[in-house]
Amino acid sequence: MKLSRRFIYGILIGILGVVLFSSKAVMVKMAYQYQIDALSMLLLRMLFAFPFYVFVILLYRKKQFAVQVGYKDYVWVFVFGFVGYYLASYFDFVGLTYIKASLERIILFLYPTIVLLLNKVFLKQRITKVQTGAMALTYLGIVIAFWDEVAMSGSNTYLGGIYILLSAITYASYLVGSGWLLPKFGVMKFTAYAMLVSCLCVFVHYSLVVEAPLFGYPWQVYLLGGLIAVFATVIPSFLVSASIKMITSSNFAIVAGIGPISTIVLAAIFLNEHLTMLQLFGALAVIVGICFVSLKTKR
Repeated sequence: MKLSRRFIYGILIGILGVVLFSSKAVMVKMAYQYQIDALSMLLLRMLFAFPFYVFVILLYRKKQFAVQVGYKDYVWVFVFGFVGYYLASYFDFVGLTYIKASLERIILFLYPTIVLLLNKVFLKQRITKVQTGAMALTYLGIVIAFWDEVAMSGSNTYLGGIYILLSAITYASYLVGSGWLLPKFGVMKFTAYAMLVSCLCVFVHYSLVVEAPLFGYPWQVYLLGGLIAVFATVIPSFLVSASIKMITSSNFAIVAGIGPISTIVLAAIFLNEHLTMLQLFGALAVIVGICFVSLKTKR
């Protein structure tokens, strides 16, 4: 069967978006080499990303949707922005101070299985036998990769893994809970509002906790902060949305499987991180399991 040019372009755009998203963990770890703390690094990311999302809101401010938006809807936008972008990002950045970038991406890749479990508990959606088997394979892969890392790096790996798992849980909660708001705001406007909430939460958190000045780090830190904001946050969010529109979310689920692989490769190149054969086997089990879970999930 001959693939259309639009489908091929959609796959290529999706791959680029996934790879750019995957580079975030690597660049964060590179910045940590300059002795910057997680909250300050997260603040830099939000500072650089903030103007882009303000621009999106201004661009879409006059666009109206069929469903009326009320005061309570904006309250829920704040709640989901707090949970899905602020908490998820904060847990992720803290977790990266303890574990490898490649292991972080493998754990974060669990979020589709968490979405399934949350839908089962709160929305009473059925989990199929195929999905159950795929989830079992996925968590087995995590146990294999994680257990081997603990043996090599020590107990701090547990702490890092817990933070990254919390990041995956909060992001999955955002995905499950915020879906009903999308028709009211539209994807672009809702995402921009949620990201601005996240930015404001980070600004307040930093002002209350960190006393050290933000402008005393080497120039490489600010360069990495800008790269994370633009090339690992803003641009891939648009690329992924365009790819899903062109090839459907089911096909994109397969493309997304390249995420952990690209992180492993980038971490090996720029951080000299290397996974053992056992960890690579665990990562493969996670990728295969998530692909089956995603393909069998109704969107």
